[in-house]
Amino acid sequence: MTTPPTTELEKLALEAMAASGFVLRGIQVHSHRIPMTVQVLVQRADGGDISLDECASMSAPLGEAIEAASLLLEPYVLEISSPGVSDELQDDRDFRSFRGFPIEVEFRDAKGETVCSEGLLLERDADALHLNLRGRIKRIPRPDVISVRLVTPTT
Repeated sequence: MTTPPTTELEKLALEAMAASGFVLRGIQVHSHRIPMTVQVLVQRADGGDISLDECASMSAPLGEAIEAASLLLEPYVLEISSPGVSDELQDDRDFRSFRGFPIEVEFRDAKGETVCSEGLLLERDADALHLNLRGRIKRIPRPDVISVRLVTPTT
C-alpha cells in the first residue's frame, strides 16, 4: 500500500476550504489502518469552535477533490474533525482557552538542553510562557519553548 504525499492532500484541502471560512490545522494519513484513514483537522478562520455539521459540510467537497485528483487508489475513510485536547497548543486562542489546564512544556534550559516540565498553564504573553509548578510560577522565554501540549492530570 502506498501512502499519498501529504503535501498534495494539504493542497487539495486548502483549495476545498478556500471559500468555507475554515483553516487547515493538519492532515494525517494512517496507512496502517484497513481501510486507510485520512484525518483532516480544521478550525474556523475566526478562531471559533467548529460544529459537527460544519465538519460534515467539508467532507463532500474534499472527498470529491481527492477522487478527481486520483491521489488515493486504495479504499480510504475521510475524517474531518477539529483539533482535540491531545493536540499541541499553537495559537493565542489555544493558550487563552486552556488557561488553568495541566500542560507539558518542552523547552531549552539555560544550558541549551531539552527539558520537560508539567504544570498548570497560567498564560502566554509576548515574552514568555507562565507555568504554575506546584504553587511556584515558572517563566519560560518564548524563544526557548519547543512545544506545549495538554496532558491528563495525574491526581
